[in-house]
Amino acid sequence: MSNKHLFSRLKKSFISKGLLNGSALLNVFIILAVTFSGAVGVRAAGNQPPNPLIPVPMPAQAPAKEAIAQLPDTRLWYWDTGGNGIPVVLMHPASGSGLIWGYQQPAFAKAGYRVIGYSRRDYYKSDPAPKNNPGIASEDLQNLVEFLGIKKFHVVASAAGGSIAADYALSHGDRLLSMVISSNSAGARQGEIDEAARSIRPKIWDDIPVEIRELGPSYRGANPEGVKQWVDLSSRALTGERTAQKSANVITSQKLEDIKVPTLLITGDADMSTPPSVMRLVARRIRNSEMVIVTESGHSIYWEQPEVFNRTVLNFIGKHAK
Repeated sequence: MSNKHLFSRLKKSFISKGLLNGSALLNVFIILAVTFSGAVGVRAAGNQPPNPLIPVPMPAQAPAKEAIAQLPDTRLWYWDTGGNGIPVVLMHPASGSGLIWGYQQPAFAKAGYRVIGYSRRDYYKSDPAPKNNPGIASEDLQNLVEFLGIKKFHVVASAAGGSIAADYALSHGDRLLSMVISSNSAGARQGEIDEAARSIRPKIWDDIPVEIRELGPSYRGANPEGVKQWVDLSSRALTGERTAQKSANVITSQKLEDIKVPTLLITGDADMSTPPSVMRLVARRIRNSEMVIVTESGHSIYWEQPEVFNRTVLNFIGKHAK
């Protein structure tokens, strides 16, 4: 039975039996509408383990080449598992570097993909971004895939990496098989998405320790050792003062409607900067998108719940191999 028909039958049942009326009946209908509606393409992350907060040990890494890519105006550190699989490029958050993907690298390689991670300018082993000419981050990505001889690929991005991925999709969408953006509003500036994201951040936001902003309370309570490992990698991420790079496009809420790439949007229900309410606004603008809400996760889903993250991403990109 479809959700629509089930909703209709429940509605008629409530009315015919006189179980509810007035405001109480309205409240029930609102709950049912939210439960059964697929208007913004939201689905829950299914098949989660009984306790998603059981610490997951860091797996052994797949063999990978580490090198420096000499690009037209900078040098970027990267690692590459190689092989003939479809490439997946991982875009790190502002709180991490190309080192942050320890949970994803072996899982994606085992699934048959060629997995690539890299550090952006100012990050681990890559060149700094000159303040007078910091460059365009999405063009650095384009130059990197050209350097590596990649034609088509999947991009998987977390947090600030999502802004760059969206910028790349607007400029070079023909090169992407799919795009995954986790914990980021697709770089939107101006419009209702940016306004909503700004409204929930307190004035002291930048003074809050990064692990409080980026790791959910359930994870911090259940896995203090994992918090230490994450903080260590975060502290090693920046090689100096971070200089914001430019975007190739002015990304507004309206501009996101120009993205045609199949897109998966992931958010945690405890994400303090891109919660489900903000991500739903993004999903409404990126028409060819799906949205997943991961329970008991904060901003760093790839780290807090790697098994759920990996399974969700692999299921999605597996549908868009060509």
